[in-house]
Amino acid sequence: MYYSRLVEKEIELKLKTSGAVVVAGPKFCGKTTTCMLYQKSFVKLNTKQAIAMARMNTKAVLKGETPRLIDEWQKAPDIWNQIKDDLDFNYEFGKYILTGSSTPADKSEVHHSGAGRITPVKMRPMSLWESNESKGTVSLQDMFDGGNNFPWEMNQDFTLDDVAHLLCRGGWPISVLAPKNIAIEITKNYWNGLFVFEDCENERFRNKKPEVLKMIVRSYARHISAEAAISTIISDVRQSNERTMDSKTFDDYMEALKDLYIIEDMRAWNPNIRSKTSIRSTPTRHFVDTSIACRALGVMPEDLMRDLESFGLFFEDMAVRDLKVYAGTLGGEVLHYRDNAGLECDAVVHLEDGRWGAIEIKLGGDDLIEAGATSLKKLKAKIEEKSDEKTPSFLMVLTAVSGTYQREDGVYVASINQLKP
Repeated sequence: MYYSRLVEKEIELKLKTSGAVVVAGPKFCGKTTTCMLYQKSFVKLNTKQAIAMARMNTKAVLKGETPRLIDEWQKAPDIWNQIKDDLDFNYEFGKYILTGSSTPADKSEVHHSGAGRITPVKMRPMSLWESNESKGTVSLQDMFDGGNNFPWEMNQDFTLDDVAHLLCRGGWPISVLAPKNIAIEITKNYWNGLFVFEDCENERFRNKKPEVLKMIVRSYARHISAEAAISTIISDVRQSNERTMDSKTFDDYMEALKDLYIIEDMRAWNPNIRSKTSIRSTPTRHFVDTSIACRALGVMPEDLMRDLESFGLFFEDMAVRDLKVYAGTLGGEVLHYRDNAGLECDAVVHLEDGRWGAIEIKLGGDDLIEAGATSLKKLKAKIEEKSDEKTPSFLMVLTAVSGTYQREDGVYVASINQLKP
């Protein structure tokens, strides 16, 4: 069974406007399955023999009817250079599709950026809209266009128990398709095999100690959705595990985690504010999927239900995942805001044309919704008074559970199980 993915439209567009498309993202997020929809011939570099043959005769890998899909291309990185050279002399739109769940072992082997010839596309695990667990009654696009179709709904059939399960299960297609009673167990299997590099052809990963990678991921998980400094995370690894770690070693391991598309920090939004206000630039710490953080700390749904403060931080991470997927379809990005006056905003969705919307992410409940709305209105007033930025297209409190409505002050309230692009 195949669930349609929002990234399909982007892949289709890039195939019409670029010679090659490289679709990158974490293992098991569905890259190959989705890209198989567009290929007319393919090769998978998933065995030692296939990899060795590709490295010995890279040009042969390119032979086949186009679009030609090359799965896990980074295992023979000279493929990139050969595709670039081929497109230099025989350019055609939609000629190649490359997929990869990590970057090349030796990035120096990629001699050209591929600009103008090879276009990147980022693929993430499934959002709730893609897994058919969001009703899709609230459209992010409609919010930018004025919110004229914003609904009024009680939304009483979605509970915190449901949210806790979704956080721990994640958006991995193999887990989404599984029965609920075993879905989290499948995600556990994914986590347990994530850092098994004994037979990995990539020496850079093979030299990494899995227990150290897991230590860093656990520290990241403890600081999920927060602006923890790198020095704080290094200190956390040292103290929690009685292990020495210098900044150079940490950077090397962090690069590996980013190359595996596990860590996905959220950059700060920096509007030009004409005041003494200093905008903090530290990114908030996030994962490509919240289930990785849950598995790193051994968190299960019942643990989240017993600790609502932690639940809120984990939920924020999942909400950011979905917002990034949805914003990507609109050509936008998701950022966060915090200044030295204590004003902050969990997510700012910023489009290429300059329009933006501010979102506070809360578990739900009248008090938290009120606090989120108050913060959003303060941000709007500050931006309108002291910045050249456009006035926000919308202000919204995005909840884990709540009804869907617009408050008298204009702030929208919606639950994550109602959101779509």
